[in-house]
Amino acid sequence: MSTVVLLTLTGLGLGALYFLVASGLSLIFGLMDVLNFAHGALLSAGAYGAWWGASHGFGFPLAVLFGTAVGTVAAVALEAGVIRPLYTRPREQVLVTVGVGLAVPALVAAVWGSDALTFPGPRSLSGTFGLLGARVPVNRLVLIAAALLVLAGLELFLRRTRFGLVVRAGVEDRAMVTALGIDVRRAFTVVFAIGGAAAALAGALGGLYFGSVDPGQGSSLLIFAFVVVVMGGMGSVRGAALASVVVGLVQQFANYYTTAGLGDLSVVVMLAALLLIRPRGLTGRLA
Repeated sequence: MSTVVLLTLTGLGLGALYFLVASGLSLIFGLMDVLNFAHGALLSAGAYGAWWGASHGFGFPLAVLFGTAVGTVAAVALEAGVIRPLYTRPREQVLVTVGVGLAVPALVAAVWGSDALTFPGPRSLSGTFGLLGARVPVNRLVLIAAALLVLAGLELFLRRTRFGLVVRAGVEDRAMVTALGIDVRRAFTVVFAIGGAAAALAGALGGLYFGSVDPGQGSSLLIFAFVVVVMGGMGSVRGAALASVVVGLVQQFANYYTTAGLGDLSVVVMLAALLLIRPRGLTGRLA
């Protein structure tokens, strides 16, 4: 029983990390039809920003806020300087974002080295707590709480704010929204900023989850974020939340009860089976 509890909460923590990355990715694709392969670079910006802040005496909450702010600014700069001129050229978008996604980890490695750096997390979040006989790391609860807050915030944004209504309308008919005189470009920038903030938050909290940061962390997490986005339905935030839980749990249980590494293979097999049954994923729409 204790093993099941530990694996469940650890899987939910990993799923929460995937959701933080995938939510912004899904939101950006849902409105803008942009497959942002540089999303992992925004995660790295948040991770190293939080690491730098924590290493220079910032308290953990302030370090996370600093890392998230760094990722948000990087996302706005990416949208304005790289993506915006290429909105009508999707192939060039893919090539450029892939290039940025490869260049940023290389730049990070050149500045801080290619080895993993220990993340100076607070002592209060480095311990465990008892639940039904299991000793569960406290930081898993932090990730789960952050994911729930982001999910609630995105729901409020999409359903209760003017920009959210523009986003949802733009998904359905972008040309009509533009014809009504609504500045869709501003909505694009806001969405990119939100997506970058979520990815940067994932990077900052990923340092807490893994205990370290490294240049390739963003790229590895981005792979599973794309799996979550496809499984949940392209452009569906709720679908991404559901898929991230499934992926995190399957990985943890498969890795524990089978040979190490089969968790990743299990996720790929599950994705293939789902797409055969439901080609548009669990939901297939922004919701």
